Amino acid sequence: MLSIGSPRSDTVVVFVAAVALTLPHLLAGRLGIGGRIPRSRWLSIAGGVSVAYVFVHLLPDIGEAAVTLAEYGDPTAFAEHHGYLIALFGFVTFYGLEQFTQRSNHDPDRAGDGIFWIHVGSFAAYNAIVGYLLWDRELGNLLLFSVAMALHFVVTDDGLRAHHGRTYHRRGRWVLAAAVIAGAGVGYVLETVEILVAVFVPFLSGGIILNVIKEELPPERESRFWAFAVGAAGYAALLLFV
Repeated sequence: MLSIGSPRSDTVVVFVAAVALTLPHLLAGRLGIGGRIPRSRWLSIAGGVSVAYVFVHLLPDIGEAAVTLAEYGDPTAFAEHHGYLIALFGFVTFYGLEQFTQRSNHDPDRAGDGIFWIHVGSFAAYNAIVGYLLWDRELGNLLLFSVAMALHFVVTDDGLRAHHGRTYHRRGRWVLAAAVIAGAGVGYVLETVEILVAVFVPFLSGGIILNVIKEELPPERESRFWAFAVGAAGYAALLLFV
């Protein structure tokens, strides 16, 4: 839960962060770093930062999520694995989505608005989760979380632009930007529901890992390993010492 001042100041800070997180989708297309071969070092650095946040801050929270999930369900011998299973589910979900989209792009009979809205709708839900989780950060963590997610959104925005081109620029980016605000709005109304946080944190962790790696690994992208490593190592060091 937030503990950064009065309820009013908490609300202002969170919604300022939510608005800031819309900017990568609204402005990333004008930065001139997307669609390059070899891949822009700035995109690789952004990917490294977001993965570092997952491994240093989010994955350790999965243990707490498992405890919460056990309280709401049967405290079986497998309860300690529930959080990691949700992280796996997040990873597999976005891997399946990527495969589905890639195959549709190569099949004119399946390509079209339906594929576009499935893809963008899935990432809208993903962004809404990020907006919701803004309410579960202390001030220092809120800033670190927001920076990591803003850089991650630059990475996902680049991938969606590559898939959908002008259609994404005209419509998709606005949907994803609005989804962050909507998620923050739901968090404001519900406050922070422990069971939702316990599900969202591991699911988001798995999704971030897949969505960064799928952009970095394909050889045709000619990604910058050292830029990725510098981003990951630098942000991990910051997270450990702040």
